[in-house]
Amino acid sequence: MAILWGASWPWGRILAQTIPPITASTLRFLIASGALIIWLYHHDHFKAARFLTKKQWIGLLATGAIGVFAYAICFLSSLQYLPSGKASAAIALNPAFTLILAALFLKEKLNKIIILGIILAIFGALYALSQGHPIRFLSGNLHTGEYLLLTAVICWVAYTLLGRIVLKGIDSLTATTISSIFGTILLLITSITVEGQSAWESFLQAPSQSYIALICLALGSTTLAYAWYFNGIKALGAGNAAAYTSLVPVFGILISAVWLGEPLHLSLLIGAPLAIFGMLLMNIGQRQ
Repeated sequence: MAILWGASWPWGRILAQTIPPITASTLRFLIASGALIIWLYHHDHFKAARFLTKKQWIGLLATGAIGVFAYAICFLSSLQYLPSGKASAAIALNPAFTLILAALFLKEKLNKIIILGIILAIFGALYALSQGHPIRFLSGNLHTGEYLLLTAVICWVAYTLLGRIVLKGIDSLTATTISSIFGTILLLITSITVEGQSAWESFLQAPSQSYIALICLALGSTTLAYAWYFNGIKALGAGNAAAYTSLVPVFGILISAVWLGEPLHLSLLIGAPLAIFGMLLMNIGQRQ
């Protein structure tokens, strides 16, 4: 699971260089949604979906708009500008910002270990992203890629918090499948109206490497990794399974260096381990 999620960054980088980002995101989730529908059918024949309330349907539409539609566009768009290994360090910002906002708005408790982990994760991620100059983020001296990546982080944090509030009582597979369908519909409409026919023609003319990356991203990083993650939760418990997400930037950086030949900048070698250690501390603190 961690390898597949880490590999999603170099795969996304390949797609972002050959296919317009909205169309590439649409294709990714068309394939992934199809696989999720088949999985959900074999799981319970859509039984849980038939008993959703109006509020839950609205919540799923909102999570699809934020966690699939907006996040997917910002994710692939940022990889048009940033190396995938460097961008994968931003994963550490997701749990850090989620815990901060959950404490502020959902009254979830923080302890000293979690706070230390948050500080290390944020500093390490920003250090890696800024090539050793995190003060850039305070001065606003950012480029398009960093803004898009930070927006993707905000979308994912909002998706996570929204899920905690409005999706109680819905199993994860049903929620993910329906959210993906809603997000895919929004992506398809936007792709047709914004990027137009030429974007789909560029997909047909893309090199074989892009097709491989698309299939791997849709079925591997989106569908298969999700299945393995929830099997891991059943076998290990939620806390132990979540700890494995700290390996995602490790594999993201390594696979990007090997597959795409991206250089390992010194700031990446310093910032990424700090961010990973911060993620581990947050997980330990949550279990306590």
